Amino acid sequence: MKTIAITGASGFVGTSLNKYFSNLGYKVFPIAREILNNQEKLDEIINSSDVIINLAGANIINRWTPAYKELLYTSRIDTTKKIVDALNKIDDKNKLLISTSAVGIYDNRETYDEKGTYANDFLSNLCQNWEKEALKAKSKNIKVSIFRFGIVLGKEGGAFSKMITPFRFGLGGIIGSGNQAFSYIHIEDLLNAYKYVIENNLQDTFNLTAPKPTTNLFFTRALGKALRRPTIFPVPEFVLKLIFSEGAKVLTDGQDAIPKRLQDLGFKFKYNNIEETLKSLV
Repeated sequence: MKTIAITGASGFVGTSLNKYFSNLGYKVFPIAREILNNQEKLDEIINSSDVIINLAGANIINRWTPAYKELLYTSRIDTTKKIVDALNKIDDKNKLLISTSAVGIYDNRETYDEKGTYANDFLSNLCQNWEKEALKAKSKNIKVSIFRFGIVLGKEGGAFSKMITPFRFGLGGIIGSGNQAFSYIHIEDLLNAYKYVIENNLQDTFNLTAPKPTTNLFFTRALGKALRRPTIFPVPEFVLKLIFSEGAKVLTDGQDAIPKRLQDLGFKFKYNNIEETLKSLV
């Protein structure tokens, strides 16, 4: 039986992973903030765990003031550094670190597999530095995999639980032009991808996105159709910029990412397109 330690375990993905792997018979250790601030206790948990899943990080969808951008950075980089420091003290045990990143690392002008061109903006640079910090744990006894998330869609939390409310009241609509790419993944496929990588002890960088990305326009239409509600209330880009400042880029820009490496390894997605995904959720 493998033992899994999880940072960011109180969030939507972390809670889902905790429940999922506990039900499979794994022993799961949530790494709370007080443990992260106690290096001795953190070292003990990392030493006793076979797999470390690193999800920690402040919510990216927010107003990006200078102070909040600093929080976005430190909550990811500093936490990852503590995990890596603990791992690098271990000489004789095989470990797998699965650290999170995002498809926001990519330029938004093309469709990309994991070899895509990186953007040169705050979000992309944040992801690049986050990944670099995790990869410092590589040694003969430690494997590191990077999971670049698309938007995670699930019933019980995350972005979808916030998106669906205005749609239920017939107040949903496109964001900005609606033409921006929308790379997403169903929570069930995300959980199964973790299981696949852990059970096969894989080391690589993986896009965790559905095989067929869509656009904000087609997502909006598909969600309206699934709910049998109109989608006639667009959200202008300038309004989002007023609310989120530079952080509006998360909603108005988009990355067209495909999960080539998972597919090449034989991983099978349960939900391949946005229609299948939304039908299961509503």
